[in-house]
This record gives sequence, structure tokens and C-alpha cells, in this order.
Amino acid sequence: MGIKSALPKYEIYFYNTVLCLALFWATSWIFEVSSTSANRKTFKGSVQPGWYYFGRKMDTADFEWLMWFSTFRAHILFALSGHVLFAKICSMLAPQYRSLVYMVYGILAVWTSMGWTYVTLILSHCILLYSISLVKIRWLCFVAGLCTLATVKCEPFVSWQSGFVEGDFELRHVLFYGGCGFTIMRCMSFALENCERKDGNYNILELLKYNFYLPFFYFGPIMTFDKYYVQANKSDLTRKEWEIWNISLQGLIHLGVILVVDVLFHFMYILTIPTDMKLLKNLSDWALVGLAYFNLVYDWVKAAVMFGVINTVSKLDHLDPPKPPKCITMLYVFSETHFDRGINDWLCKYVYDYLGGKHDKVVEELVATLCTFGVTIIWLGPCEVVLLWAFFNCFGLNFELWTAKLFTMEPFASLEMSMSEAMSRRIRGFFNTFNFWSIVLYNILALKSLDFAKMVAKRLLLKGFPITTIIVMFVTYCLIQVIKERERRQALIDDPDPLPPAPPPTVSTSPSVATPAPTTAPAAAQPVVDPSKQKAE
Repeated sequence: MGIKSALPKYEIYFYNTVLCLALFWATSWIFEVSSTSANRKTFKGSVQPGWYYFGRKMDTADFEWLMWFSTFRAHILFALSGHVLFAKICSMLAPQYRSLVYMVYGILAVWTSMGWTYVTLILSHCILLYSISLVKIRWLCFVAGLCTLATVKCEPFVSWQSGFVEGDFELRHVLFYGGCGFTIMRCMSFALENCERKDGNYNILELLKYNFYLPFFYFGPIMTFDKYYVQANKSDLTRKEWEIWNISLQGLIHLGVILVVDVLFHFMYILTIPTDMKLLKNLSDWALVGLAYFNLVYDWVKAAVMFGVINTVSKLDHLDPPKPPKCITMLYVFSETHFDRGINDWLCKYVYDYLGGKHDKVVEELVATLCTFGVTIIWLGPCEVVLLWAFFNCFGLNFELWTAKLFTMEPFASLEMSMSEAMSRRIRGFFNTFNFWSIVLYNILALKSLDFAKMVAKRLLLKGFPITTIIVMFVTYCLIQVIKERERRQALIDDPDPLPPAPPPTVSTSPSVATPAPTTAPAAAQPVVDPSKQKAE
């Protein structure tokens, strides 16, 4: 009952139709609420005049989106354009020194934006963790790194370190937390890779080159040191056919997505509406459920675009950065849920896979997930919402393994083997439906607020029961089957089924032609094959 199990085409067409109608219906509800509530007093701070030719106000509740693509767009473009220019000149004149040029430009850019005292603070973190890495004790590097990371997430250490930043501009706190947090995670990656190196130690210059690569410095994504070291120091800078065309196309796609999102912000205030609890109580069940879903989709789009812009720059530098996160629409298992693939790869490499092994033993999986989410809590900053989010996601990840173990036992295994592959896929899709909404509710808790997550859960499971619950779960079931169909087609492309063996040739004789009698001696006997040689072949 594998991933290649197929359903009838008419059934897939039906699921697609139901899904499209449901999305259109939920969108119409959100559009109506946005149009009628644009002038509410609670919306004044975040719903502001937008593009004048639309004649509508714009949702500006997301500071991070505005920072990237509106308020500080010119500053970010100027810094990244300078990096691309100097990197290209160096790649043409002295490609062997390009990683050194990346470092120098990155230090100068950080110095210009945050001051020399902030550069000194970053250097102190690098020197501290580099010194500990020389001991080559893995657990010591981990403890030192996590303690250092806690100093930029907990008081009073945060206030003391933030005093090293000069100036009082709007991006000051964002750049401080981003630069310090990602620096410590990169230094931990360097230290752990140095522990794995058998011949000597890496030079501290390699750490500085790795850390001060400007496109990754403030906002990520994190690229583990072993990958960056190999890619940044390779001498062959030839590109594949159509590579520049693909990079340019990717940049144009990101630009198009930015414009589409800005246009949608004029018609659907999906970020501001969840902050008004009085308005939420009066919304229909469809509008509330649609808000929860669209907020998750938007957060994925934001992460994909922001990391996509940075990844486009890094690909021009002949690097292979972490891929964008997997779309929330395509997720129905906890093991694939993440919004930052760089952090996810880091945690899997150094914590989750290191402790969990093959992830088929209950106790090892529990220890691995607890340690992984423990590191994640420190990375995000310990607070009530983060603790609840980590607890529910950790439980969901382990519950998946427990359920998988249970259904491999009797009589469930025999029962599944007795049914058809299509029916097995339908039953699995039914259970995945509840998993999907668990992922939505747990992540809405972290992205929006605890009150909003409670209201969605109550409306979906209690007040809306049974009509809303059954309809929403049925639509979600259709979505799961559409996702599974896409995965099935991709699996057939990646691993096509082998062709059946050709039938042996048959020799037919015509009855009207007589076969002449043999006039020569019989053919010589075939040589005897050595059994051991035949077995070896």
C-alpha cells in the first residue's frame, strides 16, 4: 500500500472541484468582511491607505513584509547589489579569493549598518566558540553554544548586549537579534564540524568567512559549515546549461509573487482581522476557518519569497543554498512541517537524526524530539506560546510514530493487506485529515495568538459540530487526496515502475512446408558449465 496507489480519475476530478469551490467560498467571506470592516477603529493602526488607483486601504500589519519590500527596500537592494557586484568582479579576476572578498564586504556592511561595537560583539561570539571547538568535545560545544544563544534571548543579557548597537533606527532590534542569533548557530555548526574533523582543526579565518557572508548574515537561511566550506572554496565556477536563465526566471517569479501579495492585501485583511476578537466572534465558521488557513499559507509565502530572494543572490555566487520551505498546503504529517528549511536541516543534522537514528524506535524518537524542540525553544526565545507550540508539535511527531507502530501489528496489518490499494489510500487520507488540522491549529498558535487558536478550535470542533465539522473535514479530505495524487505522480517520475519482461520468442513452422530429414551428424554437445562459475555469474 505504497505512495504509488492510484484512485480513479473521476474521483480525483471530483476532489479538485470540491476543493476549488471551498476555497472560492471561504475567500468570498473574507473579502466581504474586509470590505465592511475597513473603517473600524481597531483597524486604524494596521489598515492604511494603499495604492491610490485601487481606491482601497491596505493591510500593513506585517512589519517584516513591509521592511523587506516597502520601508527598507532600497537599503536592502543597495547592500545586496553591492555584494553581487564585488562578488562578480572577484570571480572574474581572482576566483580563489572570492570567499575572502565575501567576508570583507560583509564585515564592512555590518560595520556601516550597526557600528564597530556590534562587530566586536559578533567577533567575541566567534572567538569564544572557536576556542571551545579546539577541544573537540561535542557535548561541550553544544552546551557552550546553547548558553551563548540563551544570552541573546533572555534578560538581563539581551539588554546589556543591545547596548553595543550604535544609532537609533527602526531596524536596530531586528538586525541585532538576527545577526547575533544566526551567528551563534553558524558558530555551533562550525564547532561541531570541527569536532568531526580527524586531521587538525579548521582555521578561524574559515569561520569568519562562513559567518560574515552578507546574504545569510542577518536573516538566514542557515547553511551548515560543511556544505558552505566545500561550495565557497571550489575552483570550478562553470555553470550548467540554462543556469543563469533559471536564476533570472526565479527572480522574476519572486517579483511577481511580491506584487500579487501586495494586491491581495488591498482586498483581504487576513493579518489584521485575527487581532480583533470582537469581530471574530461575529464571523461565520467559513470565514474563521479560512482565516486560519490563509494565515498559514501567507506565512509560507513570506518565508519562500524572503529566502528565495537571498537564495537567488547566493546562487549567483555559485552556492547551493537550502531549498524554500514546503508549502503548508502540501503538509499532512508532522515530520515534514517547517517554515525555515535551513534551521530544519541544522536541527536534523546535529540533533534529531544524530540522536534518533533511523527513527523507528519509540524511546530514541522521544529523546530526539525532546532535545530538538528544546533547542528550538531556546532559538525562538522561551515564552508561554513557544512552550505550548513546542509541546503540541513534539507530541504530534511522536504520536505519528506510535500510530505507525500500532498499525504494523495484528490485526491491523492483515486487515490492510486484505483491502485494495485504493481503499487503503482512502482510509489513510481520512486519518491524515485530522493530522492536517492539528498542524494548522498548533502553528496558528505560534503565528497569531493563543486566543485566536482557541476560537478556531472551539468553532471547528464544538460550536460548529456536526455540520461545520463534517463539511470542513470532508473538504480537507479532498485536499489530502489531491496532495497524495501529486506525490504519486512525482514518485512515478522519480522512480518509474519497471517494464514487464518481454515474452520469449516462439518459432512457428508452416504446415504446408515439409521439414527435410537431417543428412548430417547431430550437432556437437554443449560444453558442460562449471556450477560454481554459473553461480558466481
